Amino acid sequence: MKATLFTLAVAFAAAGVSVPVFARDALPQATQQVLALKDGSTLYVFRDGKMAKEDRYGRAAYLKQGEVLELADGRKVPAVGNEVARLDGLLNDGHRN
Repeated sequence: MKATLFTLAVAFAAAGVSVPVFARDALPQATQQVLALKDGSTLYVFRDGKMAKEDRYGRAAYLKQGEVLELADGRKVPAVGNEVARLDGLLNDGHRN
């Protein structure tokens, strides 16, 4: 009986430790492309073609419809959609109480 309880305790402890490791794994799986912008922020293109912007401080930022964004390499991309809530949820997944 003690061995079974010990095994269960170790299993639950290992599961609790591994949860924070997977906290930000949802973001790369949800996005099709990640593009660096000239101002230091990041543009995420989701699989459905809509976009969201993360500012240089790691927060989801508002993106105006049709706004033209300049990539780090000089290319310009028009914004499609404003998925602030979607990105905020993915960035903070597993980090809130």
